[in-house]
Amino acid sequence: MKKNRVMIAGFGNVGRGVMASIRNNPDMELVGIASRSPERVKKELKDAFPVYKLSDVSAWSREVSPDVVILCGGSKADLPQQGPELCKYVNTVDSFDNHSRIPEYFKAMDDAARSSGHVSVISTGWDPGIFSLERVLGNSFIPGARAYGFYGLGPAGGLSMGHSDALRTIKGVKDARQYTHAIPEAVDRVRRGENPALTPGDMHSRECFVVLEPGADPAEVTKAIVSMPGYFEPYDTTVNFVSQEELDTVYKGFPHDGVVITAGKTGADGAHSALAEYRCAWGSNPEATANVLVAHARAVIRLAAEGRKGAFTILDIPASYFSTLSREELLKHWM
Repeated sequence: MKKNRVMIAGFGNVGRGVMASIRNNPDMELVGIASRSPERVKKELKDAFPVYKLSDVSAWSREVSPDVVILCGGSKADLPQQGPELCKYVNTVDSFDNHSRIPEYFKAMDDAARSSGHVSVISTGWDPGIFSLERVLGNSFIPGARAYGFYGLGPAGGLSMGHSDALRTIKGVKDARQYTHAIPEAVDRVRRGENPALTPGDMHSRECFVVLEPGADPAEVTKAIVSMPGYFEPYDTTVNFVSQEELDTVYKGFPHDGVVITAGKTGADGAHSALAEYRCAWGSNPEATANVLVAHARAVIRLAAEGRKGAFTILDIPASYFSTLSREELLKHWM
């Protein structure tokens, strides 16, 4: 089996998950890592892989010649800058997850990738990504019904990497975790087929656990959090200040879960109820995102081999492009 040459750009929790996922995909080969902190990565990995400075993309893209680079930076500050720049040199895939800004991010990536002749798959993971596809399918198969995504269904909620990363960009925040909680009454209304018009704040609340930098003002940090557009402003947001030890011991791990629900009616007179649900439950949110990214990296390589260029999302890609199986195997075993 021909090995696809993959690089990782950004080596945090998602980057580590991508490295583990590549080991589990026999057609993938990790050929290098690009980081803003190459010395930290070299020390952590003990020189197991070549490590480059992220900003030296013109040099390492020529030296390594990867088939695809998986971008593992954060959506708040990293990807809006890194994505359009890196896709000038290489094919990319990323998990940009600020839903409200996806149209403008898509345009920036599409313009850069088209002008350079590369392929960039954006905003993939389990949401946006898998859940985006399920929303489109649910709305298509039950016409007129809204498709809803709910996250953090259990009492502990689910840890959001993107929102946790956004918290850590705030001045005065040393470290942080953010847990999303689905509002049970909203879930029940959707399952009953009411098809309600719900705002984001009607569907979820957010709970933040924050470690402050020495001397930081808790009131100022709280104000910055609850007013952050696209992340916390529309929601009932609770901010809890904790010690680093408490964050590392009580709020450790990265569990998350969610469900897409579409409910409505079928038949000319709407006599029959219809309900479609798609559920994900992940013991590790970053590893879940990483596995979806690696499958999309395979799709990037196939699109590029066809001479395609520009930006794509999961909505634009045939499902067979994600799989290692041949068309014949897919038809025989999975249809």
